[in-house]
Amino acid sequence: MSIRHIFCKPFIKKHFIMEEKKNDQIERDIKVEGAESKVAKESHDSKKQETASTDSKEQENNTHEDHQSKHDNNKENEQTKKEEKDPLAEAQKEIEELKDRYLRTAAEFDNYKKRTLREKADLILNGGVKTVTAILPVLDDFERAIADKSEDPKVIKEGVQMIFNKFVKTLESLGVKKIDTKDQDFNTDYHEAVAMVPGMGDDKKGKVIDCVQTGYTMNDKVIRHAKVAVGQ
Repeated sequence: MSIRHIFCKPFIKKHFIMEEKKNDQIERDIKVEGAESKVAKESHDSKKQETASTDSKEQENNTHEDHQSKHDNNKENEQTKKEEKDPLAEAQKEIEELKDRYLRTAAEFDNYKKRTLREKADLILNGGVKTVTAILPVLDDFERAIADKSEDPKVIKEGVQMIFNKFVKTLESLGVKKIDTKDQDFNTDYHEAVAMVPGMGDDKKGKVIDCVQTGYTMNDKVIRHAKVAVGQ
């Protein structure tokens, strides 16, 4: 064995030991770097998941907000459509309402006209019932007077006067009153002049001198003028 070989052997051994230590250090560094990389990766994955979750929530919120916004917009559109109705449709509706009201009014007026005609015809046919009913007792008195066998003129006259007075009261109950002409001024509203009497004096001028035919009013309306002679 040579001297070179003796001195080189420890050096080679030392070199191998250093190489092994260096390799060990490299492996440890690799492990550490792997662990750190794993941790970093896990942290990155966790952050990524959190971000994805946040994005998902935000997307859900946005989707909900979009749906709500669309719903609100639809409601607003519907409200706007209701407010902005078709003028033609509104006009047609108003025409239908007016037509219905016109038909109802026309029917009511037709019924009123028919009812009025019936009432008028009934009044014409039966309006005198009250008058005739009131006069019938006077007619009964006339029948009794005619049936009386008395020949005394005074008794007959008294009987006729009683019937006359009763008849006058019956007419007054019906609103019929005699027009007063005695010593009255001539009035064309109540009197009708049938004769002019001259020479009656100034105090009789324009006054009723005599009543030729009695006049009557019914409920303050003249139904027959009194025919009179007037002083001239």
